[in-house]
Amino acid sequence: MSTPPNNVLSSIWDGLSPHLIASFYEVAKTDSGAWDRIDGKTDPVTVLAPLTDANMEITLNWQSPFEQAGPESKAPALMAMLQSGALQPVVDAVLGKSKDGGPQQRSNDFLRQFEGRTGITQLNSTQVFNGMPPVKITVTALFRAWRDGRTEVEAPFNKLMEWALPVELSKDGSILARAADTAKGEMGYVEALMPSRAPTRVAMRYKNRVFSPLVIESIGMPLSSPVNGWGDFVELAVPMTLCTLTAIDRKYWKDASVVSL
Repeated sequence: MSTPPNNVLSSIWDGLSPHLIASFYEVAKTDSGAWDRIDGKTDPVTVLAPLTDANMEITLNWQSPFEQAGPESKAPALMAMLQSGALQPVVDAVLGKSKDGGPQQRSNDFLRQFEGRTGITQLNSTQVFNGMPPVKITVTALFRAWRDGRTEVEAPFNKLMEWALPVELSKDGSILARAADTAKGEMGYVEALMPSRAPTRVAMRYKNRVFSPLVIESIGMPLSSPVNGWGDFVELAVPMTLCTLTAIDRKYWKDASVVSL
């Protein structure tokens, strides 16, 4: 069995196609505005894991804003009774049935014209694009140990958890105290206003596609997973939800495809 190279945290997956193994690594915005690894700024470590139950969901919000323009929205109960013919018995009960025609018969003929008709048209049912949320990718990353649970399971999982959590949360919750430190010259204005550091952005390379940048929106740790005699996990199926930083377009989708591993 081969050993993963330096700066790579992974279980041993000899014989498994590289297309089935996902790569996770930290990225940052470059001077050109792209997202990529930056020497000295991003974590040089890569986490490798095969994925199970991997799914990408793109939600496109199409709505028909003119639906409320028809008469059904102004008097929904009345329009429903006219369309279904339920108004006729009400009129008969109030005015009584006419046997010799006249105005009552004419009103009945008039009401029957509404049965089976609707105010919906192609215009007021037209769908318009109303935006889209960022893309969600749900995966389950699999780690299992052949030699050492600490290096093959614990280490790659801890790195994913490290990327998911905030880099640092300020212990001082008082903005007044930080403002005082700023006045003394002990703290910068930006640090005083926003003292904590958000989680990092990551990229995922999987099956000839690179999705970047992503944020780890949720990550799970199945505590009931088996352990070895030292208490280290020997297998973990880690559920994660990753999300693109923004909504995507055609160019993003085209750029996500890569030629080779």
